[in-house]
Amino acid sequence: MAHRVLVVLLVFITLLPACRKKEEAYFSESSRKGAAEAPVKEVPRDILATQQAFSNVVKAVNPAVVNISTISKKKLVQPFFEMSPFFEDFFGGGGGLPRYRRENSLGSGFIISKDGYIITNDHVVRDAESIQVTLSDEKSYKGKVVGSDPKTDIAVIKIGAKGDLPVAVLGDSDKLSVGQWAIAIGNPFGLNRTVTVGVISATGRSNMGIETYENFIQTDASINPGNSGGPLLNVYGEVIGINTAIVAAGQGIGFAIPINMAKVAVPQLIKKGNVTRGWLGISIQPVTEDLAQSFGLKRAKGALVSDVVPGSPAAKAGLRQGDVVTRYGGKEITSVQQLQLAVANTPVGTSVEIEVLREGQTKKLTVAPASADSAAAQAPATSEAGSEALGLTVAELPRELRQRGLQGVIVTDVEEGSLAAESGIQQGDVLVSVNQKKISGTADYARALKDAERKGSVALLARRGNASIYFAMKLR
Repeated sequence: MAHRVLVVLLVFITLLPACRKKEEAYFSESSRKGAAEAPVKEVPRDILATQQAFSNVVKAVNPAVVNISTISKKKLVQPFFEMSPFFEDFFGGGGGLPRYRRENSLGSGFIISKDGYIITNDHVVRDAESIQVTLSDEKSYKGKVVGSDPKTDIAVIKIGAKGDLPVAVLGDSDKLSVGQWAIAIGNPFGLNRTVTVGVISATGRSNMGIETYENFIQTDASINPGNSGGPLLNVYGEVIGINTAIVAAGQGIGFAIPINMAKVAVPQLIKKGNVTRGWLGISIQPVTEDLAQSFGLKRAKGALVSDVVPGSPAAKAGLRQGDVVTRYGGKEITSVQQLQLAVANTPVGTSVEIEVLREGQTKKLTVAPASADSAAAQAPATSEAGSEALGLTVAELPRELRQRGLQGVIVTDVEEGSLAAESGIQQGDVLVSVNQKKISGTADYARALKDAERKGSVALLARRGNASIYFAMKLR
């Protein structure tokens, strides 16, 4: 009996290691931890280097990224029946006083000075009654808006932290290339210090309808609510943009304000709380293909001057109606938005060389922008010209218009569905020039049109109210 028990125990002891080995087979650990080899034995060095680069950026910049929490008071929009004098009798209320509700919102920002100045978006802190800033070490401070610029959606806030704070280093957004790596850090949906990676999808995005002055960096690095005001970084850990907006209907389409725009605005915001911009005193419009042909341009680029304000910096510099601005401050001008932004960012009173194409000749002028906030300054108008048409009736100017100093012909009728109508010309417009030649009456107008027919295209300058607009048309 004892012999049988001994045999059973030996068999049991012999089987124990086998049982253990079977249990250990459920797990497969990397050989880097000493148990098993990794599934991929050799990872390309460039991938490891890229991975390490992202980690280095986050480690270096994360301490300068902050979480911004605000509380604002919003006025309630009352239903139409609350306007009834009987509403208070049935439902009570505040005696006709407006009612408000408090809203909480989250955003991001980044520290730019050791004493606590922080860049964020204007829309993050706009109308905020209280601002709480939380640092990477989870310490919280009360924030105060020192300046904001709604036209670029940039704001600067200040916290009173003790000791030196970690700061973000600003890069040069003018040197960006499409395809470069882009790293966004922020607090989307309150998820602190979230990191996303993508590329620069495009630069110079404008006409988005987001802000007055737009020159956005587009990226596919994920940007979500709460990312607003946070930094967009390059692989060197330099801030190249301020994360601002997304296309809600799309994926991987986010926008950031170039940091070089902030470099112009932030010193003014800190010093005086707002931004003063340059103003030339011209109305400008895009150069279409038809206008380019009419003005003898090889390509449809630049900004066409459709009007010059008398006594303005532009008038003093010698700019004329019909000039096409091709360079400003040594940089090529390819669009209306580019010129507007360049002028706005020029310090008031600074002399700048401007290059224009006038009657086929290149001319260089020197202009010194005035303040856009001055009483004399009026916001430059941007007009869209129509194209490809004629089919209108003109007449001599009425006496009252001639007495006001106007010369040209007045449009008395525009054929419905004609090319002139499609171009945007309206009854009552005063045509003052044809292909940059001033006209004094119907005879001048007729001769100028014959010349235009031989050329195959025409550019009409029209006066509509106080605005001047160019219309380019191809003649059939």
